Amino acid sequence: MEKMQAWIAAYLQHLADDRAVSVQTRLCYGADLQHFANVMRQQGVTSPKELTQTQIQAYLRQLRQEGRSAATAMRRLAAIRGLCRFGMQDRWLEKDPTWAVDVPKPQRKPPRTLRTEEVEKLLGLPDVQSPIGMRDAAILELMYASGIRVSELIALDVEDLHPELGLLRCVGSGGRERFVPIGSVAVRTLQRYLAEGRPALLKPDKPSAALFPNHFGMRLTRQGCWKMIKKYALSAGISQTLTPQMLRHSFAVHLLENGADVRAVQEMLGHLHLQSTNLYRGDSRLKVKEEYDRTHPRAR
Repeated sequence: MEKMQAWIAAYLQHLADDRAVSVQTRLCYGADLQHFANVMRQQGVTSPKELTQTQIQAYLRQLRQEGRSAATAMRRLAAIRGLCRFGMQDRWLEKDPTWAVDVPKPQRKPPRTLRTEEVEKLLGLPDVQSPIGMRDAAILELMYASGIRVSELIALDVEDLHPELGLLRCVGSGGRERFVPIGSVAVRTLQRYLAEGRPALLKPDKPSAALFPNHFGMRLTRQGCWKMIKKYALSAGISQTLTPQMLRHSFAVHLLENGADVRAVQEMLGHLHLQSTNLYRGDSRLKVKEEYDRTHPRAR
């Protein structure tokens, strides 16, 4: 067995014996490293000591030229880096050729959003003459009005809502508390739901503080919320798969399109880093440019 193959076999055994890495993960690492070894063999590299930083970078460039995704290149580099660190530990290598290799960053796709008219159609679908319809209308209005995550929504208690102030208290990831403003339409929808809809959903023998109970009077689940949104999306004729996250994305993009300060949107979304919020600005900037081209007399 050539030295490169022996090295890979020893590394995979190390992952099994010393690191307790799962079989599936070891299979993935093995396939990635085998592909790397095959490419190196074609270049005449059969020994770990012959590996260089330039060869590894060229391998990563080749992956991209073949149309492999940045995520695949990152995964392959992680496998190679683990192999080289093992090589340093077991003295297969004198120095790590991956230490200064550039990590290819996967390109983040712009978030999928709804058009304003699609949101309007969706929000008008629930039958507000029934308790469930009032609840569903309140959920949809609140999600679009505040941009909260579905996990934050289902965790809400009645006491978290402050309609007189037009504010909602929610607790995000890491237990971070924030207050999010909600518009007058959402406030009115929520007040009617609290007065007429929610009492009809609660069960006398199952008291609950949950703002949004299900048919059984228990707290609405994530799955229940997803199913509800999917049902209304089908009725609205929305072609793309609608998720709660898309309402959050739409909230952010529509605010930015209409001139909202990006740091204010960051605070409302509960993002720790402005970079996360800036992802929404690409879509809004594109639409601003389209509107400029359409309306400015000297744009064309």
